[in-house]
Amino acid sequence: MRILMPIACSAALCGIVAPAAMAQDFYAGKTVQFIIGFSVNNGYDLYSRMTARHIAKHLPGRPNVVPQNMPGAGSLAAINHLYNVAPKDGTILGMIDQAAPLTQLFDSSSLKADVSKLNWIGRITDNAAVLYGWHTAPVQKIQQASSMELIIAAPGQNSRMLSTFLKNALDLKLKVLTGYKGASESQLAMERGEVHALTQPYSVLRAEKPDWIRDKKITLLMQVGVDGHPDLKDVPLVTDLARNDDERRMVELMAGNSRIGRSVTSPPNQPAERVSDLRRGFSLTMKDPEFLAEIKRLDLDLNPMSGEELQQVIVDSLNVPPSLVARARELAETVQ
Repeated sequence: MRILMPIACSAALCGIVAPAAMAQDFYAGKTVQFIIGFSVNNGYDLYSRMTARHIAKHLPGRPNVVPQNMPGAGSLAAINHLYNVAPKDGTILGMIDQAAPLTQLFDSSSLKADVSKLNWIGRITDNAAVLYGWHTAPVQKIQQASSMELIIAAPGQNSRMLSTFLKNALDLKLKVLTGYKGASESQLAMERGEVHALTQPYSVLRAEKPDWIRDKKITLLMQVGVDGHPDLKDVPLVTDLARNDDERRMVELMAGNSRIGRSVTSPPNQPAERVSDLRRGFSLTMKDPEFLAEIKRLDLDLNPMSGEELQQVIVDSLNVPPSLVARARELAETVQ
């Protein structure tokens, strides 16, 4: 192990201002706004608010951190705000749809940003999400959707694109409804019988609706991430539905954003020292005993990734052969 020893010279004696002191002076008395690209009562909101509660004590100067929901168009409103409107001085954090890179690849006319140029602060957890259906739904195994209609609520950009892609690429009889504002509204629609199924992170579903799982009110139809959850070994992965190598590559492109999961980002073009402050504060938060206790109490998943690693994941997710992107985009956006 290499240990870096401090230089035997104080900031005052050397005639410089220590970076930590400068950061503390900058943040002291300030408010850091935490933009949440979705409405309340969903996984994005839950993880965002929990992080906002704990990160302040790990930022120099201990600023106030205030969450603000900014729903709209599957978090496109929040992305565009972070990229084009929000101050670029270290006082803004945010959480956006994990499908943002995919939206960019597909040239969404509504996206006014390059998500690889956002400053990614760190990942709280990957998104081990499940597609689950109500116990009275006609489809109780995902394979049955090849012959029976499954009506899916898709309030977010990620769920909309992936569901539409699966419908078109794998010939599943999916009807995708996008008018719902979030998971809570979608769950009520499912209970009313308006839709059969929806997608949520498994840990959030497990925390919010343990009785649904315990009492078998729902059926876990499919894992929609590429890596899978250790507790769901009997639930098929979305990649299992691919019938050949070409389909598998496209499914991995569509579902690969599960690795981004619930991640914290911030505006582009910020001073490097502010980005470092935010990343350091995030890293310390992920190890904070009080934060970890809350994760345990709420029975949530935690699989953090550093901001530097996450930034590279975002860049890599946009480095895809154009021919593959074109075909996947056609299948994800075509209504049949």
